[in-house]
Amino acid sequence: MLPPEPPPLPALTRAEGELVDSYLEVLDLLGRINPARCGGTYTGLRAAQALVGKAARLRDALTLMHSRGESEVHSATMARALRVLDGERRAGLVTMPPPGEN
Repeated sequence: MLPPEPPPLPALTRAEGELVDSYLEVLDLLGRINPARCGGTYTGLRAAQALVGKAARLRDALTLMHSRGESEVHSATMARALRVLDGERRAGLVTMPPPGEN
């Protein structure tokens, strides 16, 4: 039996999609750097090195949106997209783990 279909992504502009994707990539890297969760310095170092490029991609997506006159981020739509793409779990890796988890 197949797993249930995830809900569809909301309609996003290309720049909004790039913003969501870039944001999640930054979150993933920050989760790998998080000293309360990371397993070794090399893993954290590699993630920190990659973070520079991902942060630039995030900046570029926001710059494109701004230059097109998209002055507001539709947070409800973005939140739906982030939830569909497992954003809550990924953001949780950036925070402190509950006591006793490590």
